Amino acid sequence: MTALLRERAGRWATRVGVVTAAGATLLTVTATAALAVDDPTAPVAPTAPTGGLDISIGGDSPSSAITLILAITVLSIAPALLLLVTSFTKIVVVLSLTRNALGLQNSPPNQVLTGLAFFLTLFVMGPVIADINHLAIQPYLDGSMSVGQAYDAGVEPLKHFLLANTRGDELKLMVGLSGEQMPADQDAVSMLTLVPAFVLSELKSAFIIGLVVFIPFLVLDMLVSAALMAMGMMMVPPVIVSLPFKLLLFVVVDGWALITTALVGSYAGSG
Repeated sequence: MTALLRERAGRWATRVGVVTAAGATLLTVTATAALAVDDPTAPVAPTAPTGGLDISIGGDSPSSAITLILAITVLSIAPALLLLVTSFTKIVVVLSLTRNALGLQNSPPNQVLTGLAFFLTLFVMGPVIADINHLAIQPYLDGSMSVGQAYDAGVEPLKHFLLANTRGDELKLMVGLSGEQMPADQDAVSMLTLVPAFVLSELKSAFIIGLVVFIPFLVLDMLVSAALMAMGMMMVPPVIVSLPFKLLLFVVVDGWALITTALVGSYAGSG
């Protein structure tokens, strides 16, 4: 019995030794394979960039993201552009002076005057906007023009409108203030000089129209004041008495239609 147990123990020891040897051999092979790495390759010298920033996707047309960013940028500066390079300045000033000439402080309200001035501006600037859309915006959206080319093409109709409605005195003033020489061709005047000259010219024209509107109402105020003094009613404010007559006169002559026609007609042939 003892001999049998010894024989079995010897067999188990032999098996254990074989398994242990096989495991050691496997570990050795695995470690050798893990340590066998390739030599590192030499770094490649960087190459100089050959192109600029590309904002196109799927062809020559600009991506929708870039188009959206440009649209948001234009919308953010739209109020400044509306005030400076369109007819909005003169129209809103004339409408405000007309309200003051009538002796009305808050009627029509500012929102109404601003809205009317905005739509009259769209009416006046319609041909210019159409030319800019045809010459610059649509070709750029189609991918046939770059941003710089679209700007150069779109600024030409706008510059033509500004030059057609800018007085020579204001243009000479701004050219002199800029330290430049007056170019032989007015089309060579830069936008930085032309825009303030246009604004000054628009303000001058608006004040001239406002003066013409003020004169008949001023005469009416003087007549009412003289009548009140003649009747010994010096304590009655002439403004209160003359206001109904001002409104009656303005309605009879169709004042809003006359002022609107004068404003729109002052830009005829300049679009």
